[in-house]
Amino acid sequence: MKIEVFEMERMQSLWENVVEYNLSESGVHPLSLAELLTPEEQKELLRVELGYTQTNGTPPLRENIARLYQGVNPEQIMVTAGSSEANFLLMWSLIEPGQEVIFELPNYMQMWGLARAFGAQVKPLWLREELGWQPDPDELKKLITPRTKIIILTNPNNPTGAILSEEIRKEIIRLAAETGAWLLVDEVYRGAERNGQETPSFWGQYEKVIVVGGLSKAYGLPGLRLGWLVAPEELVKKIWTYHDYTTISVSALTDHLGTIALEPERRLKLLNRTRSILQENLPLLENWLQSHGSLFRYHPPQAGAILFAGYNLPVDALSLVETVRQEKSVLLVPGEHFKVEKHLRFGFGAKPEYLKAALERVSEILNRMKR
Repeated sequence: MKIEVFEMERMQSLWENVVEYNLSESGVHPLSLAELLTPEEQKELLRVELGYTQTNGTPPLRENIARLYQGVNPEQIMVTAGSSEANFLLMWSLIEPGQEVIFELPNYMQMWGLARAFGAQVKPLWLREELGWQPDPDELKKLITPRTKIIILTNPNNPTGAILSEEIRKEIIRLAAETGAWLLVDEVYRGAERNGQETPSFWGQYEKVIVVGGLSKAYGLPGLRLGWLVAPEELVKKIWTYHDYTTISVSALTDHLGTIALEPERRLKLLNRTRSILQENLPLLENWLQSHGSLFRYHPPQAGAILFAGYNLPVDALSLVETVRQEKSVLLVPGEHFKVEKHLRFGFGAKPEYLKAALERVSEILNRMKR
């Protein structure tokens, strides 16, 4: 099996902990343990035994996850080491060589690379910038065929922060049901909506829906590496076989802390924190973008601490990002990492002073290039 380099993850792993300012992240500034836990819970944490946990997730954790989806029982949930492991297990267990997969673009490219590595024929479903980063329904109808095994979406989307319209959601579900394709939706940004209204899950809309979630993006807890998938019970049993060959289980600390984070009142508190960060920081980024006149164009993100902007400069985004990193020690994500040229993804979930300082450094490069 040949697998291509995951360009964005490789870039981040090389530089995100080296640069002075990292705007390549797609989540909000992470919480500390002291912020997550009460003093009594901190004492309780010290008593947690560092043994193996239940491999599909302990019952209390899966019960808390089940509350997030209508009509789910805990046996339909598999807890994983981050949503990235959930995505990996799904690609590994569902795809056979030669099968047809439809993949939404632009998008986080993990499942694109995995599907191709496992031998699938991957067809892009493009979100159109001129449609507010929605797909064209006519293109969608042409793409989906009786050979389609899986349709892969990320909703809310990364890198655009767009949420699929109700009309498009219904059309995707209708076409998937017509062909019998699996509908796999990464919903890791669900809960990080700017308007405070949680994006409706695709779960329960069709019998062959799989959804993925996790604590990294909407909850500000990426260091826990806690994710999950929700699927029909028979598929979860199949995936468990594959899970036994990977991480086996999340850590005891991750399971314990994730259970606390997903208690209903605590969860709401975490999501409100995320939304307050978005509401404070997005105007800072938008004012900065607008200060550059006609250099940038963008659609304001509906969810997530990410903004995807096109720009008007005679330089490709890979070169621009490298120049900014080398000369100003600021890390951005080039649009090429999402198969879109002359775009940049800005992560704006950091502390406001940090964000402002980083953007000032980027301005120095842009102003020189404009001259």
